[in-house]
Amino acid sequence: MLVSSSALFWFILAFIAGALPFSVWLARLRGKDPRLVGDGNPGATNAFKAGGKWIGLAALLLDVSKAALPVGLAYQVFDLGGWSIVPIALAPTLGHAFSPFLNFKGGKALATVLGVWIGLTLWDMPLVIVVGITAWYLLLKNSAWAVLFTLLVMAIYLLVFRPEPLFYWILGLQAMLVLWKHRQDFQKTAR
Repeated sequence: MLVSSSALFWFILAFIAGALPFSVWLARLRGKDPRLVGDGNPGATNAFKAGGKWIGLAALLLDVSKAALPVGLAYQVFDLGGWSIVPIALAPTLGHAFSPFLNFKGGKALATVLGVWIGLTLWDMPLVIVVGITAWYLLLKNSAWAVLFTLLVMAIYLLVFRPEPLFYWILGLQAMLVLWKHRQDFQKTAR
């Protein structure tokens, strides 16, 4: 199967956008490094801890946007569909999780997963994600288990309301990456 130059362009753009470590850059404005607080993850949660609520909120919004924008443009505006959308949709999450700007270390990629689904479905899957992760975290007090159960809810939602096989592939591959990035958190007890 040949990859079109357009699909390759969007994959590279989405990967580079996803790799931009906004949490690290923004926290440095306060002289902090999010990799030195919390679990050492260079993501929005530790940007909140290192830089405060405004730095954390900015990092979260930028992390979501850096995935939503290239995926949304490719899928919604330039009509890249079929199998070519699968690697494009995975690219921001891969870029965030394995950022070349951070020596191929990166965050747990939850914000970019949300951004990807904004790009693909605009509002319904993002609503499922936000409600799911919030509810499960409040119930379980463990981010890894909250992520796992949210992914299961997302899969059920897709099966019932958006039975598109390409979306199953995207979610399945995202799930493997995100759960792998959370693997150590499964052992933590609730706080």
